[in-house]
This record gives sequence, C-alpha cells and structure tokens, in this order.
Amino acid sequence: MKATHKTFDSTLGRAIGRARVFYFCGADEAGAGDAAGRAVQRLGAAELVDLSGAELKRDPVRLADEARSTSLFGDRRIIRVTMSGDEAHEAVTTLIADDVAGWPVIIVAAGASDKSRVAKMLVDRDDALVGVFHPPDLAAVGEAVRNAGEALGVKLSGPLAQQLAQAAGLDTRIARSELEKLALYLDTSAQSPKAVRAEDLAAIGAETRDDGMNPLINATLGGLTGALAREMPKLAAGDINPVGLLLAFERRAVQLAGLAARMGPGGNVAAFIEQEVQSRRIFFKDGKDLALQLQKWRGQRLERLLARLVALHRAMLKDNTGAQQKLQQAIAEIARAAAR
Repeated sequence: MKATHKTFDSTLGRAIGRARVFYFCGADEAGAGDAAGRAVQRLGAAELVDLSGAELKRDPVRLADEARSTSLFGDRRIIRVTMSGDEAHEAVTTLIADDVAGWPVIIVAAGASDKSRVAKMLVDRDDALVGVFHPPDLAAVGEAVRNAGEALGVKLSGPLAQQLAQAAGLDTRIARSELEKLALYLDTSAQSPKAVRAEDLAAIGAETRDDGMNPLINATLGGLTGALAREMPKLAAGDINPVGLLLAFERRAVQLAGLAARMGPGGNVAAFIEQEVQSRRIFFKDGKDLALQLQKWRGQRLERLLARLVALHRAMLKDNTGAQQKLQQAIAEIARAAAR
C-alpha cells in the first residue's frame, strides 16, 4: 500500500490491523515524523521500543527478534525505527522474510524517497504501508491543521488555520503542539468544541519560523565558532524556543541528506549547489551556507549527526527538564565536530 499527504488518513485506516510494517519517507521529514506519531496513536496503547538505523545496520537480525519478542510485563509492543536512507535495508528484508508477523514496526527514513530499496521492497505488499511525504504547500498544511483541530474541539477558520500553519513553518508537529495549547487555553474537547479567534491564537502563539534560528544553525553546522559565540546567548536568554530550534536542526540535517543523495559520492559540492540554486530547488541566499555544510556533513558523519539529533529529540520528549542546557551541549559538540 502507498499513501501521500492527501491519502494518508484514509489509507492508514485500511492499514491498521493489516500492515506489519509502516514505512514513512520523503523530503518532508516533519510530515513523515508526524505520520509515524499518528500511526502509533491509531495502533493503540503499547510499549514503544526505539531502535536506530545504525543499530540495525550492525545487527540486521535484531529487528525481527524485537518484533517477535514478548514484553516483560506482557504488554503489546510497537517497534519504532529511525534511520537514514537505506541503512536498515537488510534488517527489513530479514523481518518480512520471517513467517511470524510479530508486533507492528514503524520506520521513519530520513533522506529516503519512494525510490529507496526499502520503499520498493514494501510498496506492493498488502501487509505494508509506504507513506511518501513531499514538502507541503500552505493550503495543504492549513487543511491538515483544521482537521487535527477538530479532534481536539478546536474550530479554526481557513485563514486562521493557515496562519497557524505558517507560524509553525509548515511543520505539522509544531502545529499539533500549538493546537494542544489552544485546546488547554480554551478548555475544549471533541465533545465541547469552541471557535478560535485571532486573539486566542496570538495569546498562545510562539514564533517558530526558522528564519531567526538560521544564523545559529549555520554557525553550528558550519563549524563557525566565532559566529556561534555571538549567537548562543540568544538561546541562553530564552529568545529562541529549544524545541523549535531542535526541529529546525533536524530539518536542515534532512535537507543535507537529500542534497548528498542527489549529488552522489565524489561530486563537486560548489558546482552542485550552484545548479540547485539555478534550478530553484534551494533558496539562493542559503547556497553559500549549504555548500559549506555539505562539505562537512556527508556519509557516515551525516548519519551520526542525524542519529545525534534524533537521540536528543527522544530525550527531550521523555523529559524536557533542562531542555535548553541539553541543546546547548549538543550544539557545542556538533560545532566542534564541524570545525574539525
């Protein structure tokens, strides 16, 4: 089975109870991650077992073993995998070759597309769902925000839904977080919905666009320690939201993974980025920074960067105490690696 942004909800409904593997990929990493979260919700209460693509690359049999294993307390399980590209291809091959279906496996593949080996292996199977998420437009995300709000009792007009989507940088994960804040602020539920006014949105809204974060992201990933020293006080002072900044780092890392995949090994970075700018696949003002970062973050180094950001994301979801300090430490480590 295959789904896109537009068909995901209806296809997910058919896949629940039938699919043993849910594979989410595409250039819109936020959309793929959000889809994985919705799949977890639809599958119901269960123990979540998190694995990384790097772990499965080292031990390809582990995924099938975890899918067959029993929880210590007898609970249902969901195996959740975060990987880059096709690094867990052998593990997925071993999983679907196993006659025992086991627990459902949800995979988010950063930097992968429906042309990846794993996607091609799963797309025609009745017991698998491949979700491909391309960068959405404002209208599509606005509609998704309206639909998500309905489930929380938050009724948004079209213009307000698009305003929230735009403030979230078209990132559905951030938008859902803002909807949850709105539901708490207005004391709503699906049984007791309320219409949102512009002043309500302003009251709970936080600026989440990447624009104000880009200098810090560019300084970190470019290893520009002097510029980083000027930007870090903004995070320490609370001028930048730590969660929003982490998501922005993840989006940039996924963008670099996509660029690296298109360029291929041994490509000329400067010529490739110039071509991307001319083709308007990247914004011309970002060209210089992306060229520098692509020189520093490719292959295994980029895989380690993605794994580090994913691990930090999980840690902050489990416990957001000291989120700012955790992120500051990670930024310092990443910047030192880039400077080397």
